[in-house]
Amino acid sequence: MREMFAGMPWWVKWVAVPVITLVVFGGLIASVVGFVIGLLFKALVFVALVGGLIFVVRKFMASSSSNSDW
Repeated sequence: MREMFAGMPWWVKWVAVPVITLVVFGGLIASVVGFVIGLLFKALVFVALVGGLIFVVRKFMASSSSNSDW
């Protein structure tokens, strides 16, 4: 592969090949990036919901234990 690109001008290696790669695999790359971003967003929502649940349960437990003191 290296010998094949050795005689080519610089713009073929650094411009044309990446552009062709993006055209051919652009949809695949976009779907993978979208999947990763969606997964990170879902993980963030999950962490926020679990944190909120823990906060509400601790708040409820603290208020119920203070009411049972009297």
